[in-house]
Amino acid sequence: MPFTPLHMGPGIVVKATLQNSFSLMVFGWSQIAIDIQPLVVMLTNKGELHGFSHTLLGATLIGLFSGLTGKHLGEFGLRFIRAPEYLPISWRVSFASGLIGTYSHIFIDSIMHSDVLPLSPFSEASPLNGIISIDALHVWCMVSAVAGGLAWFVIKHIKRRSSRLRIG
Repeated sequence: MPFTPLHMGPGIVVKATLQNSFSLMVFGWSQIAIDIQPLVVMLTNKGELHGFSHTLLGATLIGLFSGLTGKHLGEFGLRFIRAPEYLPISWRVSFASGLIGTYSHIFIDSIMHSDVLPLSPFSEASPLNGIISIDALHVWCMVSAVAGGLAWFVIKHIKRRSSRLRIG
């Protein structure tokens, strides 16, 4: 199903690890952008469900698009939710977050969906398909969201505390 929140789990782990060197807002936008093609196919019943958008070439183009458009969208979103500590989003962070988002998306979808051909048009192979069960993949995504969220909270708390100790 397009726009699944399960893709956000690994992004939360990356956010916890990279902190301000990664934008979860741009990452989330890339998850939506890459699934526009499957959504259109579902609505129109025309085309390949996981076609060009779910190839490495398509993911690269959509990741670059997400980085280009996501910087300003992400900054707007951060202002809207009143999270100025994550502003501004640099162009480097925006593009990296968009590409990490689209590449991780096709990695996960390649395991889950047999019609995802990440190496197309050079190969029709889907080497990751079925390497773990769909249930295990869902559990991994959910566990990564929880673990990433906890790590993000702990790291943020430790940074806050250490900065207070330096000031005091």
